[in-house]
Amino acid sequence: MGPVSYVIAILGCADGGAACQQVAIAPSRYESAAACEAATGGVLAGSTDFDFPTIVARCRTAKSPAAVERKPAPRGLAVKQG
Repeated sequence: MGPVSYVIAILGCADGGAACQQVAIAPSRYESAAACEAATGGVLAGSTDFDFPTIVARCRTAKSPAAVERKPAPRGLAVKQG
């Protein structure tokens, strides 16, 4: 198995953080889970273009180069990646 890298998934959630769905993947890759976690605050701060009461950022292992594209939600609709 090759080296593992991480990406930050942006999740849109209903009130209270329930019923979350992935709406985007941040474009950067990180070599460690710690580096990814350290970057979540900045990525989350720049993710204000989604129409959800709560937005969260979670680190996930990267699966393929195509998985790192970030597409903003069109006019209040969520874009599910993957």
